[in-house]
Amino acid sequence: MNADDMLTVPEVMAKLKVSRWTLYKIIRSGELGSVMVGERCRRIPESAFNDYVTRLCEEAA
Repeated sequence: MNADDMLTVPEVMAKLKVSRWTLYKIIRSGELGSVMVGERCRRIPESAFNDYVTRLCEEAA
């Protein structure tokens, strides 16, 4: 994994078309993995994002 594989909170918000509050709720619930970079920067690994979207699609089917 490299730095290009990490998504920012605004990028994931745009991809999911959800608010910041909703995204942080999903992260806090453990449904979507994320990591802290330093004390203030949260990043979402692209693999965690892809896994989350796959689970959503499977649950909807």
